Amino acid sequence: MAEQHREGQGDADSEGEAYEVVDLTEYAHSHQWWSRVFGSNSGPIAEKYSVATQIMMGGVTGWCAGYLFQRVGKIAATAVGGGFLLLQIANHSGYVQVDWKKVEKDVNKAKRHLNKKANKAVPEINTFIEGATEFVKRNIVVSSGFVGGFLLGVAS
Repeated sequence: MAEQHREGQGDADSEGEAYEVVDLTEYAHSHQWWSRVFGSNSGPIAEKYSVATQIMMGGVTGWCAGYLFQRVGKIAATAVGGGFLLLQIANHSGYVQVDWKKVEKDVNKAKRHLNKKANKAVPEINTFIEGATEFVKRNIVVSSGFVGGFLLGVAS
């Protein structure tokens, strides 16, 4: 990889300085930038496929997920909004009588219950986030392709 050269062996001005010639292609293969940033284990996917293939796989799966997220989100929003609209029409027409004080009491009770459960679930959420972060670090190219594809899928 490196060769040692002595400069100025016959030159009176030099003091016999040695320098090293480094083969950059070999250095680049052994010291990849993502290894320094994300750790030495770059994951199994990075070793099996080219970068272009990884980005394409991540982009296609991200686009599919984003497209489905968009469609399901629209359907869910329509169903929830339509349900509230029908409830208001029925309430206004006199078909349904809503006891709003009881609704408010039940909502406050649900809030307290969720706050208690949320405090207990914090370690589980942290473990999940750490695992997801480690996965993204190991598969950074596929993950970036997925994010790009997901955003395109939501936008389409």
